[in-house]
Amino acid sequence: MYACVDPSGIGPRLFFQRVPEGKVVKNRVHLDVRVGAGLVGPERLETLEAECGRLVELGAVRVRLLAADGINESCIVMQDIEGNEFCLD
Repeated sequence: MYACVDPSGIGPRLFFQRVPEGKVVKNRVHLDVRVGAGLVGPERLETLEAECGRLVELGAVRVRLLAADGINESCIVMQDIEGNEFCLD
C-alpha cells in the first residue's frame, strides 16, 4: 500500500493498494473519492447520494450502492464517462 499526501495537509490523499479480485474489463485506475469522511449512518448516505446525483448530471453512471454492513460504512460504486469505476466513499 502506498499513499501520496499533500505536505501542506490541504489537498486530498491518494491511496494505492492491491486488491485480490480480478477485473473483467480494463480499468486504468480506481479512485475512492472521499465525500463522507467522518460521517456515519443516514447522514453519510445522504451526503453520498447528493454527490452521486451531482456526478450523474455531469455524465457519470451509478453502478450500485454497497450498503453499510456493520464493519464498513456505505459507499456508491460509479463509472466515469469512459467506464472506469470509482467509489464515492
